[in-house]
Amino acid sequence: MRYYFNISIIILFSLLGSKAYAGSCSSSFLSIPTEVNWQCVFPISIGGVVELGNGQNLGDEDIWYGICACGGTNPTVGISVSFWEPARVIDTVRDAWCMNAIGVQLANPFSGTGDGTQTVDVTGTGQSAQIFAQMHYYKFPVWAILDMFTDLPCTEDAQFDIAMMSELLPNWNNPILAMLLNPEALVFGNPIAQLACIADSVAAATGNPINHLFWCMGSWGNAYPFTGTITATDIVEANAGIAARSIYMMGRTGLLLDPGVDSCGSVYTPIWKKNHYKLQLMRPVKDNACRPIGMTGIGWTMFKNRMIGGGNYSWMVFRKVKCCVGYSF
Repeated sequence: MRYYFNISIIILFSLLGSKAYAGSCSSSFLSIPTEVNWQCVFPISIGGVVELGNGQNLGDEDIWYGICACGGTNPTVGISVSFWEPARVIDTVRDAWCMNAIGVQLANPFSGTGDGTQTVDVTGTGQSAQIFAQMHYYKFPVWAILDMFTDLPCTEDAQFDIAMMSELLPNWNNPILAMLLNPEALVFGNPIAQLACIADSVAAATGNPINHLFWCMGSWGNAYPFTGTITATDIVEANAGIAARSIYMMGRTGLLLDPGVDSCGSVYTPIWKKNHYKLQLMRPVKDNACRPIGMTGIGWTMFKNRMIGGGNYSWMVFRKVKCCVGYSF
């Protein structure tokens, strides 16, 4: 079996140091066989006609034909195949520098600052939660780590790596700086623009988030600004919103490649397609299904939060993959 772990991670741990399990930070590397919900890789579509397995299609709006052809150095003619790939992991953590998915609590080099906060409003008829949490975005190519399906031309052959840590981002706790870095937040990150998100919230509840409302995350809040503060109807939803926001932020910084747009290869997507992603909560409590971006927490967030202070969460990101499988010239 090949090993896909970047040496930079070891160097990072050596420089910052680490300490034993503390608080609610996990003390173990996540278990791929037991903590990943394998039902989420379905449905698998072959030729746009045959569909294998039960799963969420998320209302794919692209025209999808059975026969495909790709150019380039090795032209390919074949049959179109699509499936869902577990390829990224996102931590949303209350404890700063808690690498929850890999079971390491790094020493905080900034004298204990950066920990998350939580405010719960129970006035009126509903309850809302505003939280601040840190985010860690991992490249986590499950198929490559398990050395499976490596013969398919569209599976990612990449290393496990830490692609982003919010503790190192100056905008994560500064909404003014976040607005300066992404000035479109003035247009979309406001209460008026949020009214349009009602439609997305309804659509996401049925598993069909609206891509044209790219600044909306359904019941999880607004994708803007790119900070760690968010408001949602409960704590688990709020953490899901931060995880989803980080996916979109990666796109706005030019770091998001979407393999679900073109069957001939991944495409840079500065404006994300929300229906190409679904999240599965792994920690602190494994969810029994994947959730589309913005799906209301009614029915699935109950008993998922074990800590009064908000806890530390890890999410598996399943992304849509389109692939042209056939004969290469």
